[in-house]
Amino acid sequence: MKENLNTIILALAIIISSISLGNAYKNRNKVKGEIQVTGLGKTDFSSDLIVWEGKFGAENKDLKQAYITLEKDKNLIKKYLIQKGVKSENIVFSAVKTKQVNKNNYSPNGEYIGEEFSGYQLGQSIQIESKDVEKIEQISREITELLNQGVKLYSESPRYYYTKLADLKVEMISKATEDARIRAEKIAENSGGELGNLNSAKMGVFQITGQNSKENYSWGGTFNTSSKEKTASITMKLIYSIK
Repeated sequence: MKENLNTIILALAIIISSISLGNAYKNRNKVKGEIQVTGLGKTDFSSDLIVWEGKFGAENKDLKQAYITLEKDKNLIKKYLIQKGVKSENIVFSAVKTKQVNKNNYSPNGEYIGEEFSGYQLGQSIQIESKDVEKIEQISREITELLNQGVKLYSESPRYYYTKLADLKVEMISKATEDARIRAEKIAENSGGELGNLNSAKMGVFQITGQNSKENYSWGGTFNTSSKEKTASITMKLIYSIK
């Protein structure tokens, strides 16, 4: 009887050991602890606001005459823009900057002998901010037509912005978070585990670059204003527990 009992105990021990070893083999690849993933949210969009600036000036030994010339050019510029369909309230002129110009005089042997007054330089800038991106963009290219009217105006490259940036950022965060979650689920599945609770979420830097450009991301964030067509992106770093 005792021998039969020992045999039964031994058999049970073998069965229990086999089950334990089987479970250990089955769970050998399961990840314990936490898993860290980074997701990317990215989208292309078109700018809906344009800012264009130009500069013009006048020079004369007579300050009053310089102001008259500058005012004449200002009126010609404003008239030109209104004829092109720009609203008067969108045209902003800066205050006039005045500078006295002197030229250096030298003796026949090259020695400096002092300065001589040569006149006054007056400068003024103009700025247009509009949601009619295509129209202002075209005007910025054609405004050199004013040269035919004697206006010396320097046209700067337009700057492009997006007025719904806050909404776009929320959308990107959502995309990046979803991308990170899918990555985490796949890693957990391939490791024989199961995704647990979200322990932390950290947002990366919001980047805006020109579409198809070679711009590099910056640790402080890139904010492109030279391209009308842009690409926005952001990363989200998530840490999940594994069960």
